[in-house]
Amino acid sequence: QVQLVESGGGSVQAGGSLRLSCAASGRIFRDGVIGWFRRAPGEDRKFVASVGWSVNSTAYADAVKGRFTISRDNAKNTVYLQMNSLKPEDTAVYYCAFDTSLRRVTMTGRWLGSWGPGTQVTVSA
Repeated sequence: QVQLVESGGGSVQAGGSLRLSCAASGRIFRDGVIGWFRRAPGEDRKFVASVGWSVNSTAYADAVKGRFTISRDNAKNTVYLQMNSLKPEDTAVYYCAFDTSLRRVTMTGRWLGSWGPGTQVTVSA
């Protein structure tokens, strides 16, 4: 089991930037994948971005392409989400997720692993 803790959320004006961090601990599989999801008020949780734990395979939701960048520091077991040019519609609770199989997630889109408790991001107009 992998434990995840997010940090870095907060309030920012439109056009601003934030960097989220997710610290992972526990049994981390090298073939795994780590990523970010978000849930806006009244909506389902949606995929934002992901990166393979040991390969530089990244994926982004269309809504954030060109504005958000996911990266990881394996030495620190931490993944980051750099969010630039933030918009009010980016307001959501952001969750970090880890799955043991990048291959299965890529093929099925299903994440069956661990989730963090989330961190709030609020973007004002």
